[in-house]
Amino acid sequence: MTVDVSGRVLVLGGGGVAGVAWEAGVLAGLRDAGVDLTTADLIIGTSAGSIVGSFVAHGVDVAEAIDRLFVDGDAAPPSYSVDMDAVLNAFAILFDPNIDPREARVQVAELALAAQVDGARERLADIGRRLPRQEWPARPLLVTGVDTADGAFVAWDRDSGVPLPEAVMASCCVPCVFPPVDINGRRYMDGGTRSATNADLASGASTVVILEPMAHLSPRTILEAELRELGTARVVAVGPDQAAIDVFGVNLLDQALWKPAFQAGWAQSAAAAEGVRAVWDS
Repeated sequence: MTVDVSGRVLVLGGGGVAGVAWEAGVLAGLRDAGVDLTTADLIIGTSAGSIVGSFVAHGVDVAEAIDRLFVDGDAAPPSYSVDMDAVLNAFAILFDPNIDPREARVQVAELALAAQVDGARERLADIGRRLPRQEWPARPLLVTGVDTADGAFVAWDRDSGVPLPEAVMASCCVPCVFPPVDINGRRYMDGGTRSATNADLASGASTVVILEPMAHLSPRTILEAELRELGTARVVAVGPDQAAIDVFGVNLLDQALWKPAFQAGWAQSAAAAEGVRAVWDS
């Protein structure tokens, strides 16, 4: 990571299709309420958040992006089935407090490498193709991933030598859903296997706003530890409200969630606006 971490940071967490759409809805709704988080000095994107972060960093209107992102059935690759039991098993390992976090990532990487999910390879490639640009944005953007060989955590930026599409594809590579992504001779998986937000990368910032689509599913101890790393920064974290959680259901990767999850995020933004404004504009 070579970017300067200071000023205002927007952290966009993981959460599948639901996460991409919900985050876009929240950002659009907050903007309509007069709180524009897209003016952040640094954007940190994990998994779904790396997609949204790429659009934001390139200056693309997220509401318009959702209208065309992955919803064109004629252009998108065929849908594929997801073994939710395998996915839940992988995250049960990651969330097990009795396993060292890096060792847990290694165990999950073994499951990811062994999973028979080559049928999803084209869908993963489509994520890279549908980014607003194939090059890194001029604005500071970090995209997170995890090395399947040793569980090491990485954060790519425009100076990393890794193409943006490959970085985003790797960050979105949910274990047992997508095949790990080859980058410079190594294979990488979802940055969310380290943390749903990786908010501690914002250490040094004055202000941090975290959008956390998986807040209702992730152990609070992980985020709490990351918040301690942020020191005296002004911080607010926004997770889905009960109405959004009801929309998400049990499969956050369901392609049918694009519009409903976006609308749920937009609807929730009105209630979140005051608290976010107090931090962002202070």
